[in-house]
Amino acid sequence: MDAYRGFVMFLMAAEILHYGRISEALPDSSFWRFMDHHQSHVEWFGCTLHDLIQPSFSFLVGVALPYSIASRQAKDEPFGVMFAQTLRRSLILVLLGIFLRSVGREQTNFTFEDTLTQIGLGYPFLFLLGFRSTRTVWVALAAILVGYWLAFVLYPLPGPGFSYEAVGVPADWPYHKTGIAAHFNKNSNLAWAFDTWFLNLFPRAKTFLYNGGGYATLSFIPTLGTMVLGLQAGRWLRAGLPYPDLLKRFLLAGVMGLATGWLLTITGISPSIKRIWTPGWVLFSGGWCFLLISAFYYIIDVRQWRGWAFPLVVIGMNSIAIYCLVHLIDHFIIDTFKTHLGQTVFDQFGPYEPLASGGAALLVFWLILYWMYKKKLFIRV
Repeated sequence: MDAYRGFVMFLMAAEILHYGRISEALPDSSFWRFMDHHQSHVEWFGCTLHDLIQPSFSFLVGVALPYSIASRQAKDEPFGVMFAQTLRRSLILVLLGIFLRSVGREQTNFTFEDTLTQIGLGYPFLFLLGFRSTRTVWVALAAILVGYWLAFVLYPLPGPGFSYEAVGVPADWPYHKTGIAAHFNKNSNLAWAFDTWFLNLFPRAKTFLYNGGGYATLSFIPTLGTMVLGLQAGRWLRAGLPYPDLLKRFLLAGVMGLATGWLLTITGISPSIKRIWTPGWVLFSGGWCFLLISAFYYIIDVRQWRGWAFPLVVIGMNSIAIYCLVHLIDHFIIDTFKTHLGQTVFDQFGPYEPLASGGAALLVFWLILYWMYKKKLFIRV
């Protein structure tokens, strides 16, 4: 699990390599176009490797919960104490997410679509589900997905006079859909409408009209669905099943998730859209999460091929630390290299300058985490 988490956090940190800039400098290279594509989020529909970072992180929160509950029960912690600790963790995650999104701004940026805030908002509900039966957990997942889908579908479509340009969407945007799928169009859906009310309850430099990427606060509800999938995966892991049975469950869940998410997308019932975390996206991305965890489980736990994963384990065991480092000091590290080695130190790499400067920063990140690992310093929330 630490290796999978480390892999996910490495993908996030690797944004600093800026494959897009290399692709622009080498326009004839299909390799760098491919790398750029999978280091970018899709505009609306679909999925890249980069789009799987947040679902995987959320999924792994669910995977860890059965272990956390069992550990605390072994210490005879009362439920009330555990739940109070859960609420504290949730609040810290929400505040940390807001803090990181406010860095470099003139005032606090009250936004709740960040990975940490989304997890924080849903975590208390996940914790409560952690004490319920498997049947109840699956029923809760169905209720989350169907309820969220129904809320979107029942929200009225914009009228003929609606200005998409006013909410940051070109009128000729190629991702506009009709029929049921139109209820999930960018910045004209239920989640967008909620944020135009909710986010304006907080102090802002100017009135909130829309999120440029279409991201929304209410996505924490289906994100809870992703964490619930992880909760079930964690229960299967703790159950001590023979590895063939466990792998079968993971693989079956993965294939079913991918197939169902794909079917909901092509029929237009619930298009797979990460930015508003549609039910189709929960199932599609959840399918990938099950396949990824099965791959890591087979390679590391079944085949015992562990040495290669050590760098990822170092990252995964301090996921909050790397998350904060990337958001706070990435530019500082690169600027420090330039200060002491010369402002053009990375220019000698030509079109690969982003790879060199970003790689240097990644190395510093990893060395910090390795030092923390050796000192047994692990940031926990």
